[in-house]
Amino acid sequence: MPTADRHFSEDASRVLASAQFINTHSQDVFVPQDGVKRAASQILTRMQSVGYSTADWKKHTLTPSVANSQAIEWIFLVDALNFSFWSDQPHCQYSVTLDGKTYQGYWTLCAAVNRALAAGVPVTDAAYYAKASDEELAHVFRGDEGVESMPLLGERIKVLREVGRVLVDKYQGRFTNLLACCEGSAQRLVHLVVSEFACFRDEHQFHGHAVAMYKRAQILVADIWACFEGKGLGRFVDIDSITMFADYRVPQALCHFGALEYSPRLLEFLRESEKVVREVGELNAQQCPPTPGLLPPGHPWEIEIRGNSIWAVECIKRCIEESGTPVNAILLDFYLWDYSKEYSKEMQEIPIHLTRSINY
Repeated sequence: MPTADRHFSEDASRVLASAQFINTHSQDVFVPQDGVKRAASQILTRMQSVGYSTADWKKHTLTPSVANSQAIEWIFLVDALNFSFWSDQPHCQYSVTLDGKTYQGYWTLCAAVNRALAAGVPVTDAAYYAKASDEELAHVFRGDEGVESMPLLGERIKVLREVGRVLVDKYQGRFTNLLACCEGSAQRLVHLVVSEFACFRDEHQFHGHAVAMYKRAQILVADIWACFEGKGLGRFVDIDSITMFADYRVPQALCHFGALEYSPRLLEFLRESEKVVREVGELNAQQCPPTPGLLPPGHPWEIEIRGNSIWAVECIKRCIEESGTPVNAILLDFYLWDYSKEYSKEMQEIPIHLTRSINY
């Protein structure tokens, strides 16, 4: 195998290999195989009943409805900023109202971008966001009156400047030009993204071992694939090598379906943390177990939750494939994320982990 191809082959298995390593060495998060089997059956039945497919991506009101180069620039901008939307101030949570509908969470980002474009602000143009002032960008991402500011707004502005400069300096200001370099390989694109943009390098240390999650880099590939329904610029010959995207909500859904379990001490910490963070603000400690509050980025519990989520979805995927039904981790992730939003009240007894991070 040529050196370059071998390198990308190794990249293709890095996230999954990391997830398996994390699963093997975890002490407080588990993937019960009997739960995986039940979850696989339930999820497959639900997905088949609604005909869930890549077409569902464009059914969302705020996502691009036309698959073209403008959609790719939109997707890149949004996924560059696709992190940390949870609020510790539920009484005045960041929200954006567009066309008479109020959005929260991830959808606030999409709404803010679409609002700016409708007002003639070229917010998806790298030449614009590479040099736009803090004030201009703060105005683009402003929330409704009386709500908190967008979480990690300063970090998001830094991300825009970083990725904008790279695109302007090396790719004529267009992510589409970088996409063309991947030659139809999802893993080549992930490699290019994490190589070119430091803010996408979702890498950590766990039990003395380097592990990679690449949540935003992988979801960037997945969104392009889904927008184009696997055709044209969104055709990737190795798309099934992409794993799920380890975030806050999908682990909650996996616990709900029984494919992910937390130890009693971790579950107690997460439940107490939700109370503490929302009552007294963001606390932080590095010891294990830490004082209830924010779970620091890179803490073993945070790595265990995210890594085992990737592994759980992989196990679910394998179970479904054994039944003769082809599926990939992307569609499973998309479905679980949508499910967690639709049935949030039914899952409110399952806590999410509260970590402030630009990785997810």
